Amino acid sequence: MALKDILPGKLGFGAAPLGNMFRAIPEEEALATVEAAWNDGIRYFDNAPFYGAGLAELRMGEALAGRPRSDYVISTKVGRVILDEVEDVTARDLGEKGDVFRHGRPNRIVNDYSADATLRSIEDSLKRLKTDHIEIAFVHDVAQDFYGDDWLAVFESARKGAFRTLDRLRDEGVIKAWGLGVNRVEPIELLLDLEGPRPDGFLLAGRYTLLDHGRALQRVMPKVAERGLGIVVGGPYSSGALVGGPNFEYAPATPAILDKVARIKAIADRYGISMKAAGLQFALANPAVAAVIPGASRPDRIAEDRAALEESVPAEFWQELRTAGLVHPEAPLPAK
Repeated sequence: MALKDILPGKLGFGAAPLGNMFRAIPEEEALATVEAAWNDGIRYFDNAPFYGAGLAELRMGEALAGRPRSDYVISTKVGRVILDEVEDVTARDLGEKGDVFRHGRPNRIVNDYSADATLRSIEDSLKRLKTDHIEIAFVHDVAQDFYGDDWLAVFESARKGAFRTLDRLRDEGVIKAWGLGVNRVEPIELLLDLEGPRPDGFLLAGRYTLLDHGRALQRVMPKVAERGLGIVVGGPYSSGALVGGPNFEYAPATPAILDKVARIKAIADRYGISMKAAGLQFALANPAVAAVIPGASRPDRIAEDRAALEESVPAEFWQELRTAGLVHPEAPLPAK
């Protein structure tokens, strides 16, 4: 089933912060954030074993326990198995994500995209999430930012293992959909060009945002829309850079990025528009995008995201961004 036909709304919940991303989040704050999302009407929750070595899934399982399971949709990831043994968190090689989850659990994380590991990963996730099924499984991070020059070899192992396994589970009705959950465009291009297996959609983080969308726009969005699949946009605020944070792509933002943010913000301020509204509404204007999943680690962030989605933004604002060269000439702009 196409991803876009499964998702219950344009705004979902990205659970990476629940894994203590960048900071140690108190348990009660994490649970209250999921509660706030639920009370707001959000019914799509995205997770991954990688987020805090299982911590995000454990917290979400706790927070959603007792909710009618048919009322919400869960996606999680495969490709990493979390072991009971612990490791030195500072010695982990997490590619470009470096120290992002150093405040998470110290459990050992093993990268494994084989068929057996895929089945085990889903089984473990179900336990942590306190549920008997997930709707969507994404193959996590088979890309350059994690595996450097080895990424094609990792992709190939996933093709033989995870992709075929998830294709079968989808056809058997165990899951409803599968795809890739990545921070790079190239793995999606590669998978779309294969004769088989047949993905149902993708989670693309950080590559279809106001600050960085040219490559995705030209290379994958048309194919995804053409096939009627759907993309979930993760990291719509570019790791916080778009909304005044210090990080872009999980690392300190470069002067060029900070300058672009400042130029967009100057125009947004003139129109009285929030940067969150600009970020979310830009992403959702592309017909290939099924939902956005900003991460939140504080309950009040949920209300901000919802307000941003509903904020009225005049067409002149988007045209001015286009004229200033701040959005790609071919990027679809919101109609309202």
